[in-house]
Amino acid sequence: MTNGTQLCEELLTELKSYAEPDYAAFHKRLLKNESIKVLGVRVPILRKLAKKYRNQIDPLLCCNDDCYEVTFIKLQAVALLPWEEFIKYVDKCVTLIDNWATCDCFAPKCIATHRDEFAPYICKYLRQGTDFEATEFSQRFALTTLLHFYLDGEYELPYIFDRIREDARLDLYYVHMAAAWLIAEVLVRFYDAGVGYLTDNVESYDRDGSAFFDIKTHNKAIQKACESYRLTNEQKNFLKSLKR
Repeated sequence: MTNGTQLCEELLTELKSYAEPDYAAFHKRLLKNESIKVLGVRVPILRKLAKKYRNQIDPLLCCNDDCYEVTFIKLQAVALLPWEEFIKYVDKCVTLIDNWATCDCFAPKCIATHRDEFAPYICKYLRQGTDFEATEFSQRFALTTLLHFYLDGEYELPYIFDRIREDARLDLYYVHMAAAWLIAEVLVRFYDAGVGYLTDNVESYDRDGSAFFDIKTHNKAIQKACESYRLTNEQKNFLKSLKR
């Protein structure tokens, strides 16, 4: 096992050997954040490196987050850990997320078998509290985690709807987009329940303007759902009638 300094130097050297300047420029445009340094290493290689360093998490997490790829590898390595180890590092990982791509790729599979235990973390990452300062990307991570791991049963939908309605800061762009994506996926998987949620939102908005969630997110969710090939034209036409 290498020490922390050696590991970080080794990792950076390896990353630079895989760097593609043209891909770096392309990916940087997608991130829409000029402050993030991108070397231009493709995701399959990053995932391979994460597997390489998964047994050296502590020294890995001590590496400077000088570039997108280092942070990505940190999160992917932690995501590979079994639940008991993963949960020790998840707070640290969430504080490192500063862009949508790193966030959306951080989907630790161990959460799938520990959803009840992880539910309090979802609330923590959505809310301002004494032990965690929620950010735009911690909120996005909470919503994408709901999408990845909490959408396999209709009984969970009230919990998901409550998190969007009560906790999500939909005025933040990347939270708004994650919420719309999540609602759209509900519509695809549980069409009737999703339509009921949107209909209640419309009725509340039309009645007194006190919508469950903002109309911008409401309309974006319908747009994203209508882009899916998993809904029929009839279903899509009805959804479009719910736009405001």
